Amino acid sequence: MALKNRVWVISPVVVLVCALLGGLYGPRVTAQSSSEDQQVQESLRSISKVLHAVETNYADHVDMEKTIYNGAIPAMLRTLDPHSNFFDPKSFAALREEQRGRYYGVGMTVTPREGKTIVLAPFPGSPAQKAGLRPGDIIVQVDGTLTEGKTTSEIADLLKGPRGTSVKVFVEREGHAEPIAFTIVRDEIPRFSIEHAFFVEPDIAYIRISSFMETTSRELGEKLREFNPANLKGVILDLRNNPGGLLNEGVNVSDMFLQRGQLIVSHRGKASPEKRYTAARGNRGFNFPLVVIINRFSASAAEIVTGAIQDHDRGLVVGESSFGKGLVQTVYPLSDRAGLALTTAKYYTPSGRLIQRDYANVSLYDYYYNKDKAGPPTNDVRTTDAGRPVFGGGGITPDIEIPERKLNSFQELLVRRFAFFNFAKHYLATNPPIPQDFQVTDKLVNEFRQFLRDQAIEFSDEDYSANLEFVQHRIKLELVLSVFGTGEAYQLEAGDDPQIQKAIELLPQAASLLENARQVIAQRDGQQNSR
Repeated sequence: MALKNRVWVISPVVVLVCALLGGLYGPRVTAQSSSEDQQVQESLRSISKVLHAVETNYADHVDMEKTIYNGAIPAMLRTLDPHSNFFDPKSFAALREEQRGRYYGVGMTVTPREGKTIVLAPFPGSPAQKAGLRPGDIIVQVDGTLTEGKTTSEIADLLKGPRGTSVKVFVEREGHAEPIAFTIVRDEIPRFSIEHAFFVEPDIAYIRISSFMETTSRELGEKLREFNPANLKGVILDLRNNPGGLLNEGVNVSDMFLQRGQLIVSHRGKASPEKRYTAARGNRGFNFPLVVIINRFSASAAEIVTGAIQDHDRGLVVGESSFGKGLVQTVYPLSDRAGLALTTAKYYTPSGRLIQRDYANVSLYDYYYNKDKAGPPTNDVRTTDAGRPVFGGGGITPDIEIPERKLNSFQELLVRRFAFFNFAKHYLATNPPIPQDFQVTDKLVNEFRQFLRDQAIEFSDEDYSANLEFVQHRIKLELVLSVFGTGEAYQLEAGDDPQIQKAIELLPQAASLLENARQVIAQRDGQQNSR
């Protein structure tokens, strides 16, 4: 599908990665007005003179393409806002791949660790999983190319290739004296928007959307049909760490929960007249209770969905305040396979809230990673359909705050040292695969304690005893992940996630919220009709 003039709500993570390719960030300054054509022409002449002087007089040879792509253009865009960005050909291709939700390769997540590239997990059903790769395998060679000294991105590029072609991968695995060779046939690797969807309780569905891509609303529709919405007692919609994606897909997802004709979002800008998006099909009468979970990394399209659900009192929003990204980018492909993502509008929730957080006088690093330093939210107070107050200017504020679980110092130590990951790798190298009904025994707990000693991880017996339940759960989680995959592991994790478990408890309150909103709206409409 052509990308020209396609509206994107760019995710903070993708934008940050691509923008970093362009250099360092400076403080934000006010963008220059382009209303006077003469002023624009003078500016262009000045830029041309500077580039000519650099090319002619600089002491060394100058790669002008690099100077412009990695310096001049990104620096100019950084003066506008945190989300207007330039994409060089490589980053633009990655953006298109991300948006389409598929690529060709072997299908596994890899990560750098101690100077080596480690397999974190093969994707379920992927060529890598079918070939037999496991979490913890160390990739040492790809098609005759040694991986030592190469970045994870470079190794990932080696693993990608046309569908049907094969790639030979050598890995080191604990328990094997020599590297193991795998010949993997590349295939299309779909990137599903919905990472997990299952019954977390009888007739209570849990759905986690990781991002908004071209396939998101189709995936959600399929999952809801599988769950049989007429019989659902509730849905937990998890948008934590969802950085956004396609605006239209955020609208389509919202449409599935709202009534036909309800406003979902609107956006407008200086050169972009107001456009309003309403529910075209509606929820078809499926008014099951709904709880949405968000956190500080839920952004853009995720905030559109959350804001629409909250403003119409359709569901209860819980968790932590969202990121606060309310700028809409239009992606303009350039002739040389590069692209420009330019902020052309701001979006507003149905109640009129602008979710965008203030970014004036804030460094880009603080904007993305230290939200508390980005300044307080505005005093923009609006009301939902039922008259509840909601706030703009600082992301979506949840109806009920539920903090994420914090690890204590001993737990952080084990996670930081990859103790559970490494133990699972060690255990599976010397023991048969675990069964489906696997339980963590006292013997296994003691083995893990000794493993920590062998790894020179210092701890006290008091620390170990006080965190025994945590240790047991994480051992089981890591082993289940290694043997049965991410789906089984995540269901196990959901049972121990305090935000998910609290969301389940709050479903009756979500049902009461929806019913109260209906009564308030009906009463209000009745009063207006009687006038």
